[in-house]
Amino acid sequence: MDVIKSLWVSIQGDPVFMRRVNGYLTIFWIVMIPVSMATHWISSVTYVAALSLWALVSGHWSAWQAARVEVKQQQESKERDKADPAGEVVDRIIEETNVDPNPRGR
Repeated sequence: MDVIKSLWVSIQGDPVFMRRVNGYLTIFWIVMIPVSMATHWISSVTYVAALSLWALVSGHWSAWQAARVEVKQQQESKERDKADPAGEVVDRIIEETNVDPNPRGR
């Protein structure tokens, strides 16, 4: 079970893989439209129900993925707001050189 969880986490964290999976699934369902009509599956209640369930699941999955991206962006924004790169540079210059931060004794 731990192997499945770790695999799932690694897949979720790989945007290239997720884009490919979603692209292939999109192509699959586009191809299935004429196949469904030609085989008269479209008139099957079971097929339409399964297709509706898939649409529901994929819609919620997409919304969840988008929400995860937004949360990650908010976290990165908060980290950038907390960061003080200019202050860090000044502190590093003071530490690594013999520059006096208060040359006039203020």
